[in-house]
Amino acid sequence: LKLATEEEFKSKSVIVAEKVTKAYGDRTIIKPFSLRIQRGDRIGIVGANGAGKTTLLKMLTGELEPDSGTVEIAKTLTGVMIDQQRQLLTADKTVRQVLAEGGDWIDVRGNRKHVQAYLKDFLFDPKIVDMKVAVLSGGERSRLLLAREFAKASNLLVLDEPTNDLDLETLDLLQEVIADYEGTVLIVSHDRDFLDRTVTITLGLDGTGKVDVVAGGYEDWEKKRQKQVVGKTKTEKQADKPSPAPAASKPSKLSYKDQRDYELLPARIEELEAAITRGEAILADPDLYTSDPQKFANVSKGIENARTEKDAAEERWLMLAEQVEAL
Repeated sequence: LKLATEEEFKSKSVIVAEKVTKAYGDRTIIKPFSLRIQRGDRIGIVGANGAGKTTLLKMLTGELEPDSGTVEIAKTLTGVMIDQQRQLLTADKTVRQVLAEGGDWIDVRGNRKHVQAYLKDFLFDPKIVDMKVAVLSGGERSRLLLAREFAKASNLLVLDEPTNDLDLETLDLLQEVIADYEGTVLIVSHDRDFLDRTVTITLGLDGTGKVDVVAGGYEDWEKKRQKQVVGKTKTEKQADKPSPAPAASKPSKLSYKDQRDYELLPARIEELEAAITRGEAILADPDLYTSDPQKFANVSKGIENARTEKDAAEERWLMLAEQVEAL
């Protein structure tokens, strides 16, 4: 990690990653990847569980060193982190103590504001200022945490799965606060609608280590990915297409084995997809590689085998489906 002055950056760059890579054992998480983040960018990081979203986020923010390549961060960058492991609020403290250390005024990103007026910004009745955290609902506690974190002076907002366990009211509020935020924003999230409403650049991880940079939100990344899959499939089919053979008589029906595969493969594909999802959820634990490397290796291998079988099953079923249509 290298800290750089603003003068050392071109234009208004605040984070510059050059050919960064990361692997855990034999598993490649991030292939060589470069990115220049400008002041005010709103960037979403998406991908399946275990694809490396949090790993990439930590490298971009300097929390994790890449195996190779460099990450330069402007010295003036001050970040606030809101993640899925949100620090618990002390139950016996009052709202006033949480926000203003018991006083009447709070510094909100360098501006002094009365604590009760600030509470209104986060959809609170100012009368709760002296209520204890213990009596607040789950949604109110989430909003109080957001109020506390957004008051801190910062020019980089980092959110790792921020929408987990948020009610709709708090989710709408979070979107508004992000829209009004004047600094740079980095968001890891599975919430497609939330990303489409908050980010302008998406980093998509496909699970192989490749990172795609797409202008727009989750939907834009999904469209690009679908085009890539369709294009790849067409290319592979054309490459594998044999030379024309003499016309054969049209089959009257599928063989017993083909008919059985045609009927049973969809269920098997669903089972494999579920197994892959379960494995990816296990690999999403950032401490697994160091705490239990053997389990990490076994789960990774299981995912790889499941993907291979799933690809073969899908190809087989599509071929059978074409035969059924031809009957």
